[in-house]
Amino acid sequence: MEITDIYVNLPVKDVQKAREFWTKLGFSINEQFSDEKAICVVMKENHIYTMFLHEDFFKTFTDRPVADGQTTQTLLAIGVKSRDEVDAMVKTATENGGSEYSEPRDHGWMYQWAFADPDGHQWEVMHGDVSQIPSE
Repeated sequence: MEITDIYVNLPVKDVQKAREFWTKLGFSINEQFSDEKAICVVMKENHIYTMFLHEDFFKTFTDRPVADGQTTQTLLAIGVKSRDEVDAMVKTATENGGSEYSEPRDHGWMYQWAFADPDGHQWEVMHGDVSQIPSE
């Protein structure tokens, strides 16, 4: 089996606020799958999308309780091309309604830093160079 696309679905309190936040981070919106109830953020064209669904709309897809932003149900990781891009994304996120939830971590071969978006979803931003992983 080969996966062609990934759609991550997350609840939000305010769809317009989510739109503004993610476009300020430099992501585009697929308007074909966006309306007042949801936006489709293009994480990687033709492959990875995050659907930010208004909480009421999100609840129509599940019969389980929806996390309220005060608990961690999932950690999402974003790989970028450089350490500078890690820093820039977290800085932009925190300047536009997000919050930093961990200090930057340098593991030598991997650098990471993390933010929470305005709805409390946690995003790990990382850059790694597997050629630098220490051998035993």
